[in-house]
Amino acid sequence: MNNAQTWGETLRLLVELSATAAFALSGVLEAARKRLDAVGVCVVGFLAAFGGGTLRDLLLDKRPFFWVQHVGVMWGVLALCVLAMLFLRNRHFALTERAIQWPDALGLGLFTATGVHQALLLQMPGVVAVLMGLVTGVFGGVLRDIVCNEVPTAFRDHRPYAVVAFAGGWVYVGLWQANTPGWLALLVCVLLTAGLRALALWRNWQLPAWRVD
Repeated sequence: MNNAQTWGETLRLLVELSATAAFALSGVLEAARKRLDAVGVCVVGFLAAFGGGTLRDLLLDKRPFFWVQHVGVMWGVLALCVLAMLFLRNRHFALTERAIQWPDALGLGLFTATGVHQALLLQMPGVVAVLMGLVTGVFGGVLRDIVCNEVPTAFRDHRPYAVVAFAGGWVYVGLWQANTPGWLALLVCVLLTAGLRALALWRNWQLPAWRVD
């Protein structure tokens, strides 16, 4: 492995860890609003961080699960949950929520690309690969909100989230079928998905909502 490949792999790992931390923190914040105990906070944090990837691995019948392969990441999420319970107070919530929107957008792009890549390696059809990317990027937050008895944010926020993951996944599949180098397909998918989500946040783009007269 040359220096460029080593640097790229290190960067991907660092971004993935940052995204996992952002998703775990979103779970901790939701658990705090619901006044859950320490076990509840950790469970919701783990669901947010690992739920999408675990569901993807279940659907693809892939073993061991990714968090079993990388036990250090699991310990890191547990440490984050504990530190958040010790130091986060009500006055920090609004600032923290705004701050994690951007790494969350980047994490959405990375996890979408990871899900698509895993499915394509298993020679799944393009539409299945895109759906696996969508599941990986979105369903950790969906499981978090369901456990906390909320309508999932991905369905009620109205700013494009699952839609941008869906679009980025198809771009990855197209580049893969065009025999584009794997690192380039991954990079384009991440940048497109994260960029569209960042634009949606910045410009406050809204998906049409169901209207009942």
